[in-house]
Amino acid sequence: MSVVDELRGVRLFSGLSQRQLRQLARLAKERQFRPGVTVVEEGTMSGVCFFIVAEGEGSVSVDGEEVARIGPGDHFGELALISEAARTATVTAVTRLRCHVIAFWDFRKFARDNPDVAWKLLQHLADLLAGERERRARAALALG
Repeated sequence: MSVVDELRGVRLFSGLSQRQLRQLARLAKERQFRPGVTVVEEGTMSGVCFFIVAEGEGSVSVDGEEVARIGPGDHFGELALISEAARTATVTAVTRLRCHVIAFWDFRKFARDNPDVAWKLLQHLADLLAGERERRARAALALG
């Protein structure tokens, strides 16, 4: 499967033209991670890249607790696209994980030139924020 085909399967990029997908694919670098390898670590400035999972499975944890499993078509590191703040979660490869990695400065220019992607990214970040708020509320209830 080509990089363009893999990017086409990402919800954030649905609706992009073939030309836009090719342009995005040129920005992506492929990285592979062995099982057990920490890709990004919560609380650290572990780079300013956006990751798109092409193959394999990863575990997302916050405060040491697994909150999600991710696989092909999923992505992480989107907050790095907006700010250069510390990572808000740890992602660890569960199986061999193959990702397409895009530096924030490259993606920022792409999003500026393709406002539909920027809007979808904002919607996704709002969903993440709402999910985090809900997770914290459940945790507080469990403690109470």
